[in-house]
Amino acid sequence: MTTIGAGTVLSRITEQLEDLRRSERKVAQVVLDRPRAVVHMTLADLSEAAGVSQPTIVRFAAAIGCDSFHDFRLQLAQSVALGIPATQSVIEPEDDAATTVSKIFDFSITSLDHVRRHLDVGALETAVDTLAAGSHLVFVGLGASGVVATDAEQKFPLFGVPCSAPVDTHQQFIAASTATPTTVFVAISNTGRTVSILDTVRVARERGARVVTITGGPSPLADLSDVSLVVESLDNTDVFTPTISRLAQLVVIDVLATMVLLRRDASVLEDIQLMKSRLSRMRSGAEVDVVLGPGRGDGP
Repeated sequence: MTTIGAGTVLSRITEQLEDLRRSERKVAQVVLDRPRAVVHMTLADLSEAAGVSQPTIVRFAAAIGCDSFHDFRLQLAQSVALGIPATQSVIEPEDDAATTVSKIFDFSITSLDHVRRHLDVGALETAVDTLAAGSHLVFVGLGASGVVATDAEQKFPLFGVPCSAPVDTHQQFIAASTATPTTVFVAISNTGRTVSILDTVRVARERGARVVTITGGPSPLADLSDVSLVVESLDNTDVFTPTISRLAQLVVIDVLATMVLLRRDASVLEDIQLMKSRLSRMRSGAEVDVVLGPGRGDGP
């Protein structure tokens, strides 16, 4: 799997926590509990805070991929700028507005960075090839994933490809039953186990349609796809935190839309620029000029 980015030091500590020595885990816990404070600590300060020797701090830094304690502090400062670990973003009922804002933004930024680092670029490029070759794109999903499907429907028609995003399960099944070999179905489901989505995709495949799936991991839906995009978001069991899977899926849709647009002819880009210009004029109350391109008029 080809991934994007190398991961922040905080995410590496979280992922490697169980593999560290007992003394190193003491250091890790201090860092995870007080990352912003540790940025400003000296080697002696952190040694005292964790209750371990200074050589242990140095070994800890090496264990998580840092060249030195100085390098560790630099990487930690960058990591703090991105956001603290999701495990430190649990919202408590007594949190005030400022704390709640900070925790939700930190959790979202850290989680999206996690998705970015684990996204398979090879699969992404294959998905773009598939979408760019389709004559009709059908986006399907339910619940939060249905919102993502609707968002995708609003983007892709700009690129000269008819799109639909049926929200009703019966409509989704009908779309699958009338699919052709040039239809591309994009099925979105974080669990990849929603029965009606699985049934719809099976019918679409029987009709010869190509299938791209966006899921949270290995699943029955991924097994049915021609290309599967795994959007590996951080586990979230806190009722107060945002639906990261939905946010991550929306970003992946933006990536796909942008990459497909880059494959289109220059005329498509010109049409989009003209559309945006007209929208801007319409919003300002100005008269919108209609400019017909070659072959779009009623004749001489």
